[in-house]
Amino acid sequence: MTVDWVCKHHTDLGKEQLYAILRLRNEVFVVEQKCVYQDLDGQDLGGDTHHLMAWQGDELVAYLRLLDPESQGGDVVIGRVIVAQVARGTGLGHQMMEEALKQIDDIWPDTPIFLSAQAHLQGYYGRYGFVVDGEQYLEDDIPHIGMRKALPI
Repeated sequence: MTVDWVCKHHTDLGKEQLYAILRLRNEVFVVEQKCVYQDLDGQDLGGDTHHLMAWQGDELVAYLRLLDPESQGGDVVIGRVIVAQVARGTGLGHQMMEEALKQIDDIWPDTPIFLSAQAHLQGYYGRYGFVVDGEQYLEDDIPHIGMRKALPI
């Protein structure tokens, strides 16, 4: 799938981009996954937060959020990872992880990375060097596990 990757600091997001991000997150996390939770957690527009987006024309088809290490205790935190239903099975998720790791290396070189993965995706994130960090837990009735990508030695 051919897309245009855009990574923007939160201060550079246009209102249409922010609306598309929040709409996709709502469609997937709240409606599709049936998780009633407060998606707007106060971190989208704070600190040095960046938003990685994949656009196909004017449609947002994949997204993730990068929280800066200063606000997250020293780790870059990847979160809100989404591939739109219409783009699943195309390899876009793998493209997005590769793009995210490139962006992190450009913005915050030599910084450890943390993410909270749905437990069934451990193998997926493992392909990118993430290892389990902590015990499995429930978040919105979905099993999750912390995963960390350490710095190369």
